[in-house]
Amino acid sequence: MARRLQLQLLTWDVKDTLLRLRHPVGEEYAAKARAHGLEVEAAALGQAFGRAYRAQSHSFPSYGLSRGLTSRQWWLDVILQTFHQAGIRDAQAVAPIADQLYEDFSSSRTWQVLEGAEATLRGCRKRGLRLAVVSNFDRRLEDILAGLGLQEHFEFVLTSEAAGWPKPDPRIFHEALRLAQVEPAVAAHIGDSYQCDYKGARAVGMHSFLVAGPEPLDPAVKDSVPQEHILPTLSHLLPALDRLEGSPPGL
Repeated sequence: MARRLQLQLLTWDVKDTLLRLRHPVGEEYAAKARAHGLEVEAAALGQAFGRAYRAQSHSFPSYGLSRGLTSRQWWLDVILQTFHQAGIRDAQAVAPIADQLYEDFSSSRTWQVLEGAEATLRGCRKRGLRLAVVSNFDRRLEDILAGLGLQEHFEFVLTSEAAGWPKPDPRIFHEALRLAQVEPAVAAHIGDSYQCDYKGARAVGMHSFLVAGPEPLDPAVKDSVPQEHILPTLSHLLPALDRLEGSPPGL
């Protein structure tokens, strides 16, 4: 008779898995600019932010720590580049807006807990599972989680800034396993990114679940992920764990 799998550790992505912004980035940036006397369309700022964020992540991965930056400097530059690409090229005028936005996004008031997140975390702990965070976030994350009442659920919070490697780099998952002192076969990761979360965790031998969210999954992704690994909502996790632990090890 096959021995049943017994998971010990669940690692969690945070943004768009447990938390989301209360308002889209473009709206937040536009509102703060308006408060400083600058009128910029939210849609233009939202598109510019996406371009600036991708470029900065490519040029200075893991918040540029290996290049001598702090994560605060990294984000201030993203904000300045966002406004520049949206047509506001006066860096001196944008500087106080950037400072305020950095502080705003450090506050739990800018974030909200996704429906079902807290109940699911409590349910996991009630089963005796250990929980931890593995997130491509910066040093502000622990304060944000604490402000929203979620930090108490986690043994540790491992950010890409602290680790020095972003998901899906296998080293950040290996570091989480080292901190928890568990083998990958008895650990699972939950997140909303197919590449960073689902594939990244499975590449090191962990189990993994993909949070689908409200938008339809890309057909190629849907065809690549077994149905039992897809979570339409967080409330589907506990039944999915029952199915996983009821299957032979290695599945």
